[in-house]
Amino acid sequence: MAAVTRLFRSSASSSSAAAYFTRRSLTTAAATELRSQSCIPRIDPKGRNFQWVFLGCPGVGKGTYASRLSALLGVPHIATGDLVREELSSSGPLSKQLEEIVNQGKLVSDEIIINLLSKRLEMGETKGESGFILDGFPRTVRQAEILTEVTDIDLVVNLKLPENVLLEKCLGRRICSQCGKNFNVATIDVKGENGTRDISMAPLLPPPNCVSKLTTRSDDTETIVKERLRIYNEKSQPVEDFYRSQGKLMEFDLPGGIPESWPKLLEALNLDENEDKQSAAA
Repeated sequence: MAAVTRLFRSSASSSSAAAYFTRRSLTTAAATELRSQSCIPRIDPKGRNFQWVFLGCPGVGKGTYASRLSALLGVPHIATGDLVREELSSSGPLSKQLEEIVNQGKLVSDEIIINLLSKRLEMGETKGESGFILDGFPRTVRQAEILTEVTDIDLVVNLKLPENVLLEKCLGRRICSQCGKNFNVATIDVKGENGTRDISMAPLLPPPNCVSKLTTRSDDTETIVKERLRIYNEKSQPVEDFYRSQGKLMEFDLPGGIPESWPKLLEALNLDENEDKQSAAA
């Protein structure tokens, strides 16, 4: 715990991102409206220590969008789910305990998550890492309170999809056992009802050399996914209220797959992929 307190230091200065996301909850529509008024400065990634959190139900795509923003902004993407899976694949002291928790679809305890996160941050500190995008943490109000005590989070992005779409996405996930890349074989075409929007997502298919090596995560079964979604709704959604009350929450309804959602997310964040890539290369 002391390591987390030491490593989660407050960032040096207030950011333009914090100025952009004024102290109130922003829906995607509100963010777009503010941007169109040309009164908000574009975020300059140079010299910035972004300290962002990505929230959302299991399978919503937190890792996908957080990793893309990590590359764009030049800050590490820290996914607690990956930390748990790395520990599971090791012969470390927590591996057996974690295996039982994950296979039952339960949330990993605060103590274990903080232990794993502390080790990851210590490693990053030795490499000179600055800033972060957290994915999968915090998942409980208690975790959010701990995080607030030791650092200033600039922005919390809450990605949203209907539950039936999330279920299809999770059941379609595949991993290549050789290259480690993630794919999704599900073709999603959900028609909106009672005023909800239509959502279509094309499959993310593997190249021919990966087809015979595809595996499914042990926790991607219908029973476990439904249980994970139930637990998320019960335990983690209060985290949204926690950050909403601080004016740091931006709720983003994914309009579809990556081709449709990525440009819209950049727009809501007041980022331009081409400009920022040029800045990074300069």
